[in-house]
Amino acid sequence: QVQLVESGGGLVQAGGSLRLSCAASGNIFSINDMGWYRQAPGKQRELVAAINRDEGSTNYADSVKGRFTISRDNAKNTVLLQMNSLKPEDTAVYYCNVHLRVSGIRFWGRGTQVTVSS
Repeated sequence: QVQLVESGGGLVQAGGSLRLSCAASGNIFSINDMGWYRQAPGKQRELVAAINRDEGSTNYADSVKGRFTISRDNAKNTVLLQMNSLKPEDTAVYYCNVHLRVSGIRFWGRGTQVTVSS
């Protein structure tokens, strides 16, 4: 029902910044929450940040609080993740995710690579 396309990943030095974007299409009005997850090789996928589409409430992983900011532009059906003060530990594939109301179904983007060099 929902298709997600991520962009903005890349290679940066420690202390640098990146902004990830995720554009949603399809049944966008069924979206309850939008968020970003990440997965490094050999690691489990983990929630980075999430935001409620209507209310705008947010939650963050403790490891990124104070450094990352999630926001959404409902007019453009887009969720953004501003990443500042990046650390090598942030290196991972970042996946956009949406959670639909009522059905509870989740949809995932293909992922975008973020690499932070020391």
